[in-house]
Amino acid sequence: MPVLPTPAVARPWPRRLPWPLPALATWLAAWLVLWLVAPMAAARGWPAAMPWLAAAAAGTVLALVPRQASPWRRLFMAAGFPVSAALSGAAALPAWAWLLPMGLLLAAYPLRTWRDAPLFPTPIDALDGVADRLPLPPGARVLDAGCGLGHGLAALRRAWPQAAIEGIEWSAALCLLAALRCRWARVRRGDMWADDWRGCGLVYLFQRPESMARAWAKAQAELAPGAWLLSLDFAVPGVEPTLAWRRPGRQTVWAYRVGTAAQS
Repeated sequence: MPVLPTPAVARPWPRRLPWPLPALATWLAAWLVLWLVAPMAAARGWPAAMPWLAAAAAGTVLALVPRQASPWRRLFMAAGFPVSAALSGAAALPAWAWLLPMGLLLAAYPLRTWRDAPLFPTPIDALDGVADRLPLPPGARVLDAGCGLGHGLAALRRAWPQAAIEGIEWSAALCLLAALRCRWARVRRGDMWADDWRGCGLVYLFQRPESMARAWAKAQAELAPGAWLLSLDFAVPGVEPTLAWRRPGRQTVWAYRVGTAAQS
């Protein structure tokens, strides 16, 4: 199936920063938070540990942002500020205090989800143009399986504003944040693999190459003929897509219509 082109569009910024720039930026941002919060804490009589914990928490949150980072790189990014502060001798905190960033990382990204894709935010315009080729009836159920912070939900709503957008996410912290960010969507906590996809007109994924065969098998077992499995970046191995859509400089969107896609 050939990839359909569209006119070139200017992209002033790269999507991905080369490693280790994301780590360096995260560590610098954490120290900046410390520099900003410390005078405020001193003026208001807050505990001495407050600025350090705020900086460590900021580094942990920022470690969740880069879409290309592996779990180990995220851990490296989150641990950079605590380790550098401890080695510098600048922070006089009890040893247990440095467990807070790790606890925040595990709360947002539970170990159970590490076998699936890390937190990969979907660009807001990633699905632009796809709806013209995949029309859905008004009110069709569209599910973002593994919705993270809700970036995919926003891209789906932009593409199909008339659809009933839903999201499922295993991480309780990310699920809560996605629900707060996307109040127009029905976001629930759960296992995307144990969830029942029946009744959905389209299921969207931004997973890993290793997950796509499993996703296609689930789609064939549960989605009605004519429903769609939509994947950003990663194709289903051995299955010819119904549509492969890519705009210059953007990721490929792979679409598979249940009951019509053929094994290759």
